[in-house]
Order: sequence, then structure tokens, then C-alpha cells
Amino acid sequence: MYWVVFDYGEVLSRKTAALPALAQQLGVTAAEFEPAYWAEREAYDRGCPDAQYWRAVGDRLGVAVDEETVVALTKADGEGWLVFEPAAEALLDELHVRGVPLALLSNAPAAFGRAVEQRDWSAKFRTLVFSGDLKYAKPDPEIWAELVRRLDALPEQCVFFDDRQVNIDGALAAGLDARLWAGAADARAYLAGKLSGSGGSAS
Repeated sequence: MYWVVFDYGEVLSRKTAALPALAQQLGVTAAEFEPAYWAEREAYDRGCPDAQYWRAVGDRLGVAVDEETVVALTKADGEGWLVFEPAAEALLDELHVRGVPLALLSNAPAAFGRAVEQRDWSAKFRTLVFSGDLKYAKPDPEIWAELVRRLDALPEQCVFFDDRQVNIDGALAAGLDARLWAGAADARAYLAGKLSGSGGSAS
């Protein structure tokens, strides 16, 4: 039996298109905003509160960020990442229908995790793991240990897809069967041999 574990951003989802709108809310250009957005993102993914993140972004831009703006930015930011890549969504649906046990492992803020949990599609995953809840993130060794603990599986029973080589390297070092994301067709072909022997079932 294999678990299939997906990263989220730019694997199952499209890259957010929300950055220009977020920049507009802060009264800056998208070109000014994007470097600040990404510069503070790792801390956000590792559990810093929403207000701390957005105020750090604002500090880089010389813009004060009040609580109302924090709430608006957090909501708009999450919605920007909640757009599925159609081909990846089709693959997810196929695996779910076949009864393949699925998990999501995402470097993402806790607020985004709560947004995902409200989506109907989240029920297709038996386990959802967000780095913002854990206070550590891929590729830290702790996150792979926590993943397999939650799955009650051996590392080699997990096929993991991610779009960042550093995360694939971390997963491989932890004993997972990991593959760099090259699109849904590539993943489908890779899984065909893996799942044929297990029947694609959790039994």
C-alpha cells in the first residue's frame, strides 16, 4: 500500500495571481510588493502570526498595516492560492475514486490551512499537514517524521511530489519515495507502476 502525498502550491494549485491586488491594498506597485512578500514568507510558513507577517511586509515597504488590513490581506492572500491546476485536480480526483490514500503536506501559514479545511475538496485527503501549525517546515527532518507518524506508515510507503528540489532531497533523505513535480501526466505515469502492485487501495 502506498500513500500519495502532494505539496500544494504550484503542484495542485496555480501560482497565486493575487499579488497585484495585495500590493494595491498597501498602496504600492506589484514590483515593489513582491520582493517584500517573499522575503518574509518563510517565517510565515513556519508559524509566525498573520499580523506579524503583514506588518513585516509593510515595514519593508514603509507602509503601516492596521488590524483591519491584516484581516483583508490574509483573506485575499489565501484565496489567491486556492485556484487548482485543472490537470492536477483531475489526477487527484482519479486517485480518490480509486481509493488511493492521499495526504497533503504544504509549507503554508496556519490561516491558509484553515481556509483549505473549509473547502469540499479537502475531504479527499485523509491527512492535511501545514507547516504553519507545526512551527517547522519542509525540508526539516522533523516534518517527515511527523508526516509518517500521522499516516501510521513507513517512509518508503509514501510517494511524495513537490516542485522544489530541496524538498525532494529532504524527503529522499528521510526515506520517502519522492519525485520532483513535472506535471500531472508525469506523476500519473510514475504512479502507474507504484500503485498497480498495491491495487491502489488502503486495504
